[in-house]
Amino acid sequence: MVAVKKDKINGDALGTGRRKSSVARVRVRSGSGNITVNNKPLAEYFVNDQHQTWITDTLAAVEHSGDLDVLVRVGGGGMTGQSGAVRMGLARALVSYDESLHEALRDGGYLTRDSRMKERKKPGLRGARRGVQFSKR
Repeated sequence: MVAVKKDKINGDALGTGRRKSSVARVRVRSGSGNITVNNKPLAEYFVNDQHQTWITDTLAAVEHSGDLDVLVRVGGGGMTGQSGAVRMGLARALVSYDESLHEALRDGGYLTRDSRMKERKKPGLRGARRGVQFSKR
């Protein structure tokens, strides 16, 4: 069973994606293929080609590249974390849009949460694990 989230007002399919410390809220609706991230076009927000292809590959995997509009609000972290969060949020929103896409997205690895996070700093250490250098004299 898949959790289906729809907007109560206009029926948009919703999805939330997270990676590292980034969180993306994604809306999918029928349209002409526009992808907007934080009120900017995709190519203007994610200038790196790799980050753009991470997101567009999700739509290409289910063959919905030109017929869906995607609206994204993303924050926290850096560009790589944000693009990963958008990728996961988009996959979840696509499943909410059409449940028959679940198997293709799962098999492609788009629905898998990357749980790697920055380890917290510990007391008495310089970082998460690095201690102070030992001085014999």
